[in-house]
Amino acid sequence: MSYDVIIVGGGFAGMSAAMQLARARRPILLVDAGLPRNRFAEASHGFLGQDGAAPVAIMREALRQLSAYPSVDFVHGQATLASGERDRFEVRLEDGAVHAARRLVLATGVADSLPDIPGLAERWGQSVMHCPYCHGYEVRDRRIGVLANHPRSAHQALMLPDWGPTTFFTQGEIEIDPELARQLAARGVAVETSPIIEVLGEGLAIAAVRLADGRVLALEAIFTAPQTAPASPLAAQLGCVFEDGMTGPHLKLETGQQTTVPGVYGAGDMASPMHNATLASAAGVMAGIGAHQSLIF
Repeated sequence: MSYDVIIVGGGFAGMSAAMQLARARRPILLVDAGLPRNRFAEASHGFLGQDGAAPVAIMREALRQLSAYPSVDFVHGQATLASGERDRFEVRLEDGAVHAARRLVLATGVADSLPDIPGLAERWGQSVMHCPYCHGYEVRDRRIGVLANHPRSAHQALMLPDWGPTTFFTQGEIEIDPELARQLAARGVAVETSPIIEVLGEGLAIAAVRLADGRVLALEAIFTAPQTAPASPLAAQLGCVFEDGMTGPHLKLETGQQTTVPGVYGAGDMASPMHNATLASAAGVMAGIGAHQSLIF
């Protein structure tokens, strides 16, 4: 079957795009592999009306609501290949099925890569986090560490004292010049230049970190910005241009969330240097509207 729009990715961005197109009564297909980036988090925070809800519960309810629209089809599966041009796109799935559409919305997200430190990766989304706005309140007044792994790590360290006592671990990545030292001191941020080599604690909790110089420091939460990369090859296969962001490449967008390839729209973490559930949902709305209006005008 040929659709007006195929949306690849059923997270906050993809579902939001699908809702706009469903309400516009357009025949659409939503393809989702069921591997959202937020699957490691127990709750979504800062999302208006959904604060504290589990991401899987939000998506389950969104799917229920979308299912009420007769023009929406769903496929659970991995999209492996995208090709074609405006009005003549094809998407191939892992099982060999091929679907055609006049427009594409890519909301396939990003994959995270964390520093190779024992005890860090298994706590991702629990006691190791990336966004203070999403998770800072839940670790308020606890001992917080900021693990430097990109040039703007100091910016994150300057933010975190609003939630709890903060230590900035430079990891040999950040040089503390006099002005930065002044800013950190003014915010009450302690600085550790000896790198963290191990995260310690029972289960998914953090109790302390071991440093390269042998010391063990008490700590209860770690914030760091993982390196990110597109979770799907579809955008690259179609020839979409990427830009460099703070943590990795993201889609270059034009008006209405359109990528550099006519007829292909992007939304969510793969299409923005800032990663947040509310921003992803809003971008999905814009991508859905952009795709719909391109079918008319």
